[in-house]
Amino acid sequence: MAEAVAKSTMFVWEGKDKSGKTVKSEMSGASQAQVKAMLRRQGINPTKVRKKPKPLFGASGGKRITPKDIAVFSRQMSTMMSSGVPLVQSFEIVGRGHENHNMQNLILGIKGDVEAGNHLADALKKYPRQFDELYISLVSAGEAAGILEDLMNKIATYMEKTEAIKAKIKKALFYPAAVMIMAFVVTAVLMIFVIPQFAELFADFGADLPAMTLFVVTLSNFFVAYWWLIFSVVGGTIYGFGEAKQRIPAFRHLIERISLKTPVFGEILTKAIIARFARTLATMFAAGVPLVEAMDSVAGAAGNVVYSNAIYKMRDGIATGTQLQVVMRETNLFPNMVVQMVAIGEEAGSIDHMLGKVADFYEEDVDNAVDAMSSLMEPIIMAVLGVLIGGLVIAMYLPIFKMGQVV
Repeated sequence: MAEAVAKSTMFVWEGKDKSGKTVKSEMSGASQAQVKAMLRRQGINPTKVRKKPKPLFGASGGKRITPKDIAVFSRQMSTMMSSGVPLVQSFEIVGRGHENHNMQNLILGIKGDVEAGNHLADALKKYPRQFDELYISLVSAGEAAGILEDLMNKIATYMEKTEAIKAKIKKALFYPAAVMIMAFVVTAVLMIFVIPQFAELFADFGADLPAMTLFVVTLSNFFVAYWWLIFSVVGGTIYGFGEAKQRIPAFRHLIERISLKTPVFGEILTKAIIARFARTLATMFAAGVPLVEAMDSVAGAAGNVVYSNAIYKMRDGIATGTQLQVVMRETNLFPNMVVQMVAIGEEAGSIDHMLGKVADFYEEDVDNAVDAMSSLMEPIIMAVLGVLIGGLVIAMYLPIFKMGQVV
């Protein structure tokens, strides 16, 4: 069965249903014979079955599948299953209604595997880029316990909360980054095209230029002569930083450690990590996943090497019989309030409930912190832009103010 799953292919088929009506769709299978057999079991007499042709140069119009797409898919499946719609039919309805062609193919591919008799968790393992170990572990636990419907609801809630936190962090970064890029572009345009015109005008004044104006003109001459080098260095630095962060683990770990210590943003990032830790562990614990096993998925979902390493150490401590609250306190990474909430949860036998409360608190705290930072950043950025652009304008107009002396 594992071999059949590995060689599964998408087929396009056409046939007649029990009423004689012509129907056509797509189905995943190991061979044409297998697809025909599955169709006959559904009461469809197949007339045409062929491999689905691959689109040329992106002709399908499909977009990249994002975590947000997976979150929406999870919520749709949860809604369908809670409404009593069978699993395979839920995949059919959700898949056919999706606008993203790539996402549609993924859902229908999973549907084909489930129709072939595979477990849903096994079908999801074929798509590791879209479904991580945490997702698959929760689905597997739901299937084993016969509570897949309930687990899909928890997965959907977990992913929605996680994506909301990510969106808040991106919002905190996007605004200042966008403004700084625009400031660089505007400054470059002034230096390359505008200031040289003023410099030619000043050359005919016959008087010494103010020091500030001389500095700006000299800087403009450098921009004009080496604009290609400046843009190459800036672009190469940004690209190199992104590639190094993605491909060099040591560099990425260094950046993650430094990011936790940055003013203002480091505090927001820490709160977001704690919220993700609490939400992930609460979801895993509620699904009935053993605590030691759950810690592996929690560490992978932490998103920061400092907390990931700490969680792995916590897992080792829990494996030896130490309480969760004790190993959390030993890391010195979790606030006392979080540790106390976990301690109460352990005493009352409701760790998942308490961790859910912690997640709710810190998610709201991140929201408030991002809004406060955005309000604080706006006047600071405006002041920086005012000094930068205003300084260039003043430097160009200082000689004009002295023009009367020359005349």
